[in-house]
Amino acid sequence: MSTIAMKNVTLDSGVRLPYAESGYPGGIPVVFVHGPGESWRSFQPVLGMLPTTLRGFAPTQRGHGDASKPSEGYRPDDYAADLVGFLDALGIERAVLAGGGSGGVAARIVAGGHPHRVAGLVLLGTPASLDGKEWAAQARRVTDRLGEPDGPDPAELLPEDGGDGPALEWFSTAMAEDARATPPHVWRETMDGLLDSEVGTTLGGILVPTLALRGDRDRRVTPDDQARITDTVPGARLDVLEGVGHAVHWEQPASVVARLAEFAEAVTRRAA
Repeated sequence: MSTIAMKNVTLDSGVRLPYAESGYPGGIPVVFVHGPGESWRSFQPVLGMLPTTLRGFAPTQRGHGDASKPSEGYRPDDYAADLVGFLDALGIERAVLAGGGSGGVAARIVAGGHPHRVAGLVLLGTPASLDGKEWAAQARRVTDRLGEPDGPDPAELLPEDGGDGPALEWFSTAMAEDARATPPHVWRETMDGLLDSEVGTTLGGILVPTLALRGDRDRRVTPDDQARITDTVPGARLDVLEGVGHAVHWEQPASVVARLAEFAEAVTRRAA
C-alpha cells in the first residue's frame, strides 16, 4: 500500500491548496481532480493503491476542505486555472489528469487548452453535458436552499446509485463530512457555473489520449452521454465497469487503479 503524505501549496493567484501525494518519485505524474463538495479524500482509496509506476497528486480545490475559500471564482474555468497553477507550482511539466464526476470538466478544459501539459486524460463518470439531466437540475434546487433554516443536508448531493459502495464505512462518512463542510456559496456557485456553462463544448479541441470509465449502473451518466465523448474526442476509449454506479473510483478503486496504470504507461510510451 502506498504511503499518503499531506502537503500544501500556494498558487501564484494566492489561493492555497492542500494536497495529498503518494506513489513513487520516479513514477508517471497523475493529478486527480475531485468533484463538487468533495476534497482530496475522494481519491484516498485510489491513492493508497498506486503501483510503483505512478506518482499521484490529489489537490483539494478552492472552496473545499481546508483550501482557501475566496468569495468568488467557482466556475469551471476558475477550477481549470487553479489546476494549471498547481502544475506550475509543483514543477510538473506534463501529467495524466484524472477527473472524478464533474471534476472531469475542469480536467478536460486544461487538456483542451494546455495539451502540452497533459500526457493523457481520464474521465471517471464524467458527463459529456449537463443539458437536460434531471439529477443536475435537482442538484441546483438543493444547492439553492443550502444554509436556510431546515434546509437540505448537503450529503443529499452525493451519488447514491448502483454498486456495493466502498467496503469501509469511514469512506462514506468522510464524503458526507466533506459535503457538509463545503460552504453553501461554494456549492451554489459551482453548480451554477456548471449548469450555466456550455459544458459539452469543453470536449472540443481535446487531442490528448483520453480514457472514459463508466459504471454500468450509473444513473447520472448514460451510455449515450458517454458515446458523445468517444464520438467527439479523437481516439477516446470507453471502458465500462460492471456492477458499479456513478462514482467508479469510490466503488471499485482497485479496478480504476489497474486501468489508470495501464493507460498512463501506454501514453507515456507513445510520447517517448
